[in-house]
Amino acid sequence: MKYNRILLKLSGEALMGNRQYGIDPERLSEYAQEIKKAIDKGIEVAVVIGGGNIFRGVAGASAGMDRVQGDHMGMLATVINGLALQSACEDAGIPTRLQSAIKINEVAEPFIRRKAMRHLEKGRVVIFGGGTGNPYFTTDSAAVLRAIEIEADVILKGTRVDGIYTADPEKDSSATKFEFISFDDVLRKGLKVMDTTAFTLSQENELPIIVFDMNKKGNLMKVLSGENIGTRVQL
Repeated sequence: MKYNRILLKLSGEALMGNRQYGIDPERLSEYAQEIKKAIDKGIEVAVVIGGGNIFRGVAGASAGMDRVQGDHMGMLATVINGLALQSACEDAGIPTRLQSAIKINEVAEPFIRRKAMRHLEKGRVVIFGGGTGNPYFTTDSAAVLRAIEIEADVILKGTRVDGIYTADPEKDSSATKFEFISFDDVLRKGLKVMDTTAFTLSQENELPIIVFDMNKKGNLMKVLSGENIGTRVQL
């Protein structure tokens, strides 16, 4: 399948590399090189990154912090990650724009749908920071929302596992991987792909999701060239 425009969802934890927290410049550089290969093939790339390597609102709330305050801190963490990825992409020679759902004009453009689509058409990578701009919504929800708004062909969820399994493969050695699975089967089996709000939004808008291992060099281009890498979730 030929993809013209994709939304790549990266977890904040993925940016840590082998560190306990924060950002690993080497991992960032690897991601930028993978994205560059896609851009060089004429594919339009938008990115949403989580903030879990810096702060998680849910974790803050469980420790007694106000949930709304915690989620706002998490949104700022995604902007920090977005700035880091923007820098790495530009070091790799890719023109990049960071758009934020919360106003932070000194470091990022505000999210404007038409402007984002124009950037993509011009071959720029667009990084969406600040989540949806609202507390109680995850960056998974932000990824699906932005993908629908920019009319992306697919959401590519880059993780540290190579797809969706019957159980957690890091804990259960007998877990088996799905190559293809329907939205209904994911919900029926109770599999964790994205949070329910994000997943349902994707299903309602008939937006396929591919879950794959982003940390293996070359995997992004393999997915984009139609190889059976990871797991495809479709209707």
